[in-house]
Amino acid sequence: MSGIRFDGVSVAYDGNTVLDRLDLTVEAGEVMALLGPSGSGKTTALRAVAGFVRPVAGRVLIGGRDVTALPPHKRGIGMVVQQYALFPHMRVEDNVAFGLRAQKAPKAAIPGRVAEALEMTGMAAYARRYPRELSGGQQQRVAIARALAIRPGVLLLDEPLSALDAQLRSGMLAELARLHRELPDVSILYVTHDQVEALTLADRIAVMDRARLQDCGTPQELYRAPRTEFTASFVGNANLLPVTVAEGGAVFEGRALAR
Repeated sequence: MSGIRFDGVSVAYDGNTVLDRLDLTVEAGEVMALLGPSGSGKTTALRAVAGFVRPVAGRVLIGGRDVTALPPHKRGIGMVVQQYALFPHMRVEDNVAFGLRAQKAPKAAIPGRVAEALEMTGMAAYARRYPRELSGGQQQRVAIARALAIRPGVLLLDEPLSALDAQLRSGMLAELARLHRELPDVSILYVTHDQVEALTLADRIAVMDRARLQDCGTPQELYRAPRTEFTASFVGNANLLPVTVAEGGAVFEGRALAR
């Protein structure tokens, strides 16, 4: 089952709050981007879904099931991180099979599942190669294939393109969009500080700053009608102009957004 819900989730390290009462829902089949500067709490939110950090308050639900106390391997998620984390001594096919073997999938089913995932990511011809024999973009595809091989209901992507150059990043964005079309039931939570990635790929964007959710909406909503000053300045190129509005004898001071 897919879909993610943060229900008042807070995370703290040594008494310092790094995620503050997050309420957010990622619908089944939706791509939600967590966008914000470094230290905004977006990666902590993703790690709370993965089970790598334990909230001090609130609940994390996946597919309507409370998974807050479950270990990562029992949550039915796939995850791709910045540095790919491929095993250098394993061939591509063995890297992709690793999650299936860890979950004790039937041995007879593993080769077919591996072939399916490699075909989906365009890496079928590289099954016998080692990671050192692949480009950065190819290694990223293998990492995504490994995450998809277990057929997760939820896919977590933590800055997955940050190590790639601009041309490879553009190509991988197109590949991720294609994969989303081919896997319409998988919910994707995509952490990035790059607004171009978020605006290109996401159905909705959650804007984070200083451990809190500042805004959430479609790319068009956040670009054209941001609800906070931070969103206006962070999403797209904006000029915030001081304005005075007089209405019915009352005077209001504020800022207007110009793009």
